[in-house]
Amino acid sequence: MGKKVLVVEDEPTLVETLEYNLTRQGYDVCTAADGLAALEVARRERPDLIVLDIMLPGLDGFEVCRILRREMSVPILMLTARADEVDKVVGLEVGADDYLTKPFSMRELLARVKVLRQGEPLRLKPKEHDLLVFLARNRGLVLSRDLILERVWGWDFGGGSRTVDVHVRWLREKIEPDPACPTRIVTVRGVGYRFEG
Repeated sequence: MGKKVLVVEDEPTLVETLEYNLTRQGYDVCTAADGLAALEVARRERPDLIVLDIMLPGLDGFEVCRILRREMSVPILMLTARADEVDKVVGLEVGADDYLTKPFSMRELLARVKVLRQGEPLRLKPKEHDLLVFLARNRGLVLSRDLILERVWGWDFGGGSRTVDVHVRWLREKIEPDPACPTRIVTVRGVGYRFEG
C-alpha cells in the first residue's frame, strides 16, 4: 500500500498533473478543492502528507494548516502563487513543514514530497532558501559565483565566493538524492552553477 498524499488545490489542471505524477511515484492520492473539504478528507483519510495551496475558496490554506496542526502531525507542503516572503513566514508559523512557489518543477515537488515522507522536513536557513529561489528562477542558466553572491547576499557583502560554495553544499545535502553526484545543482567548472530543477 503506497503512502497516502492529500492534494488540496482548486486548479483542476494542476490537480490532475499532481495526481498523475504522485501516482506514478507509487503514492495513493486523494484530493480536495477547497478548505472545508480539505479538513473533511484529512480527518477521514488520515494522509501521510498534505500538499496544500494557500489560495483556496472558503477557508484559505493558512487556516486549514492551523486547524490541522491542532489535530494531527502530518507533514504539510504549502504551495503559494506569490513569491512573497510574508506568505512563507506565515505558512511556517502556522505549522507548514515546507513551501513551494508556483510555478514549480514537478521534479522539485516530488523531491520535497520524498524528503518530507522520510520524516525529514526540508528546513532551509534564510540564505539557503534565497539561494534556492534564485537558482530555481534561473533554471538552466549558468550562473557565476560573483553573480550569485551579488544577487543573494548583496553587492556590499564582505565575504568571498567560497560562501556560495558552502551554501550550495548545504543545499545539496537537503535536496539532492545523492549529494556526492548532484543532478539538481550542477557545478560548471571554472564558472559557477546551473540549476536543473
